Amino acid sequence: MILRIRSRDGLERVTVPDPSAATVATIRSLIESQLGVPAAAQTLSLDPNLLLPSKAQTPALDPSVRLSSLPLAHGSILYLSYPAGLRRAAAAVPTPPPFTPAGSFGRRKMTIDDLMARQVRVARQESPHCAAASFDRDAANAFQLYVADTLAFAVKRAGFLYGHVDEAAHSVVVDFVYEPPQQGSEDAATLFRDPDEEALVEAIAAGLGMRRVGFIFSQAVGRKAGTAEYTMSGREVLQAAEMQAEGGIPEWVTAIVKLKVGEDGAADVHFEAFQMSDTCIRLFKEGWLLTEFGEDDDPRVSKMKKDVVVGVKDTREVDNDFFLVPVKISDHQGPLSSSFPIENRITAVTLRTLKNHLDRTKHLPLVKRISDFHLLLLLSRLLDVNADIPALTECVQKQSSVPEGYQLLIESLATS
Repeated sequence: MILRIRSRDGLERVTVPDPSAATVATIRSLIESQLGVPAAAQTLSLDPNLLLPSKAQTPALDPSVRLSSLPLAHGSILYLSYPAGLRRAAAAVPTPPPFTPAGSFGRRKMTIDDLMARQVRVARQESPHCAAASFDRDAANAFQLYVADTLAFAVKRAGFLYGHVDEAAHSVVVDFVYEPPQQGSEDAATLFRDPDEEALVEAIAAGLGMRRVGFIFSQAVGRKAGTAEYTMSGREVLQAAEMQAEGGIPEWVTAIVKLKVGEDGAADVHFEAFQMSDTCIRLFKEGWLLTEFGEDDDPRVSKMKKDVVVGVKDTREVDNDFFLVPVKISDHQGPLSSSFPIENRITAVTLRTLKNHLDRTKHLPLVKRISDFHLLLLLSRLLDVNADIPALTECVQKQSSVPEGYQLLIESLATS
């Protein structure tokens, strides 16, 4: 049985030869022998709060408790605290002088400082650049309903988040979700990016005073089969890092929609928000992350092309949790509706769809009836994106009356 040991120096593993007979004291002895932390200096807990600066209320595990009585399985995480600097002091050894091989012909000697400068250290990033993310209720609900009711959380679905950045609060406000053409599976949402369609989306967003601020994806319910719990898979980390690097704003946020089953057997849809750490984005941009995945790969880790330093050891496998920086999440009622059928789903959006929508909402002023990104996207395919769409989005943004000429044009399109 392998247990993962999380400390402020990183994530490591210990092997427990006989779990049925082991106690917490056994684990402490194994940590001392395998990781070099004296048993007397260890505090072990199932609570991750043990690693926070203030851990007075964190329950520590009794050394006499048997392992079999704890909610632990192969791959489970235990949290370990010990005095700062303990391992560095124990591991200190005399440093040999730099070695210059014969025939180096004047090459500069490699020092320990040089080696350290070339290492990439992976550590948990304590604070996000985005303090909070607020999601329009209707937009978030439209995304999760499709994932739950139509896809039944059997395959992944993804989209781009649009809204604005509140620079004073270092937060993002999400007002609509654009779902590009894609093919979902249990493990991945493969996007078929359409530059022409995305140009229309950007034009509409600009007219509404918005921009792309993040990425959203759902997780399939079968993704965890045969593995312990994890937040993001290696594939998801790679895709999220790619999107954040492309996004180009410090506040970029990645949202996850997942189905959680409670102890009573009831299932609830949960939204979570993260930023990928600065180190993760650096590793992605510099090409350190492996981009090929095998069927037997552990989804809980990201594989590197070269060694990185996690805690006190070199490794090419990094627990994905090190790359995730949680972001507070809330909701709001935004300026747009999300009642118009959404693009690139199973059911095609046509002019008949437009007519049905206008008939259903005929009791409302026209500006209210077209205050929906997905409807504006359909219109942008039929109207002049450089003249007509800016005029309509200005009406939507200001909630002003739509000029009569545009009213006649939209009604004509709906009946054609």
